[in-house]
Amino acid sequence: MLTSSAYNSNMLSNKEISLVVRGYRQEEGIDFEESFASVARMEAIRIFLAYAAHKSSIVFQMDVKTTFLHGSLKEDVYVCQPKGFIDANHPSHVYKLKKALYGLKQAPRAWYDELSTFLLRNHFFNGTIDPTLFIRRFYDDILLVQVYVDDIIFGSTHPRYIQLFSDLMKSRLKMSMLGEMTFFLGLQVNQSPCGIFINQSNYVLEILNMEWNLVIPLDSGFELTGFLDADYAGCKDTFKSTFGGAQFLGEKLVSCSSKKQDCRELSTAKAEYVSLSACCAQVLWMRT
Repeated sequence: MLTSSAYNSNMLSNKEISLVVRGYRQEEGIDFEESFASVARMEAIRIFLAYAAHKSSIVFQMDVKTTFLHGSLKEDVYVCQPKGFIDANHPSHVYKLKKALYGLKQAPRAWYDELSTFLLRNHFFNGTIDPTLFIRRFYDDILLVQVYVDDIIFGSTHPRYIQLFSDLMKSRLKMSMLGEMTFFLGLQVNQSPCGIFINQSNYVLEILNMEWNLVIPLDSGFELTGFLDADYAGCKDTFKSTFGGAQFLGEKLVSCSSKKQDCRELSTAKAEYVSLSACCAQVLWMRT
């Protein structure tokens, strides 16, 4: 399979050719037991950036090459010989895979297991709720690592641990150091002594043809605060209420949402109690 990729509109794309397994033919319980991808929630990314701004830390980014080829397989997986590479002496033979390949249902899980095991052996520990967050403490300093499949962002309260983590990853994996974080999951990030500025103009232009900026102030505290509101029977078709909420760390907006409630309420107070429940659930997740 031939693919091309680009980190943003200003960077040249890379052409890659990969051997891909026809994973759509796999059956759960026979060919694989669990399918899992190490994907961080967008709120977790914004909390990460808010904490970095709070600690006046610089966030860096790296990319893992041939990500899904690193994971070891727990199951017995057999594949046919690819066209053009068939052994003339044994044309009917198949390959038994030791490592994962692109297309396998369990490839993302195998990659996460490989990375997680490596980091845990090197004195990191997982976040309590978020398995994509890894933390390592050094007396008064801390090193934070957030994983989104093959994209990794990391920051530390001391510059020496940035280089330490970079060297550690390069000792085990083929990495591309991308320097300071500037573009990640549709977020255009500008880091300065005044704080971290998040711009999603490219993303929003594609959807709404307008710009939106989120500014993360540098020194506005780190207290978790939530706001919410709800209307009453605002939908004229279903008479369901709509609620919205926003959560801040200091003055840093890290999470916001708006949703129509699933049930019909009999009063404004009940509609707001439902929205309060959703807001509290989000706050409890963030506090962990």
